[in-house]
Amino acid sequence: MIDYSKIPSPCYLLEESLLRRNLELMNDVQERAGISIILAFKGFAMWSAFPLVRQYLKGATASSLSEAKLCFEEMKTKSHTYAVAYRDQEFDEIMALSSHITFNSLSQYERFKDNVVAYPEKISCGIRVNPEYSEVTTDLYNPSSPTSRLGMTAAHFGERLPEGIEGLHFHVLCESTSFTLENTLKAFEEKFGHLIPQVKWVNMGGGHLMTKKGYDTAHLVSILKAFREKWGVEVILEPGSAVAWETGDLVSTVLDVVENSGVKTAILDASFTCHMPDCLEMPYKPRIRGAKMDPEKGKPTYRMGGMSCLAGDYMSEYSFDKELQPGDLIVFEDMIHYTMVKTTTFNGVPHPSIGIWKEDNSFQLIREFGYEDYRNRLS
Repeated sequence: MIDYSKIPSPCYLLEESLLRRNLELMNDVQERAGISIILAFKGFAMWSAFPLVRQYLKGATASSLSEAKLCFEEMKTKSHTYAVAYRDQEFDEIMALSSHITFNSLSQYERFKDNVVAYPEKISCGIRVNPEYSEVTTDLYNPSSPTSRLGMTAAHFGERLPEGIEGLHFHVLCESTSFTLENTLKAFEEKFGHLIPQVKWVNMGGGHLMTKKGYDTAHLVSILKAFREKWGVEVILEPGSAVAWETGDLVSTVLDVVENSGVKTAILDASFTCHMPDCLEMPYKPRIRGAKMDPEKGKPTYRMGGMSCLAGDYMSEYSFDKELQPGDLIVFEDMIHYTMVKTTTFNGVPHPSIGIWKEDNSFQLIREFGYEDYRNRLS
């Protein structure tokens, strides 16, 4: 049981035991399916937890030079690197930090392939492809439209891949099921089946939400094994959300209650636009511990208001068992994945602290933030 009196506010609080639970499940999947699961930093990059992650997942995927550096320094391994485009002045360093490099376009591969060939250590190169199939309904997170800038459609390929390409990479899922993956694989094989025998590996990207309650992991294992055995390739998954799914919260405190035109808003020491941007971008309504997601007649009901000056920095109403007062604790659940990686210091709003509730029921404060963190992001 977490002792919230030990937790500063606001604070991202990772529960170590819950992270281990997810990692054990993912390790079981990769062992039964005979595939590799690596961590996508874009979803979870809390490197203070990497010593635990490394016990189960042996690699990570990076989408920038900074993420590749983080992989090498904190995951203690070279990264599977994919970027929408590589910069000339960074590419030599990216090669030094990468075991695999995936190119977003054939033209990018042509631009840098001589660098890879001349590099003294082996780097496995791949191309991102667009199977033009997706069941993701939010356009912001759907990379599979025919006009997408992410990956090459089948129309760009002939019967042979360029010399030196050893892998195909698609990423079209977002918090999806194994049945969505199964449908995606049918589209991928239809579009690119003639090229699969020419490669050593297929990277199926992220979005495999295997740690969500009700996810059919047995079905996932069966389709991964079938694909691997059918084509004789190494299979790689790179989830981000699944690693940190339901592993921790954002702890916040009520600072004030404002009422206008009959609507009460609890003003928090946290911010949706600064600290929980996916809630506004996706959008979705996060759970609050002890509160009802939908307003209930007769119960104290409040919007949750962030502390930035953005007019839309709020979340629609929740109902509580008692009236909220300044000083009351508000715990937003499942706020570890796609939160810390996307935060801002807009308006100078303080960044939440970062902490871990350890398996021995102790609290470890990893980091606090102050004025210098805000100042140093500017010029």
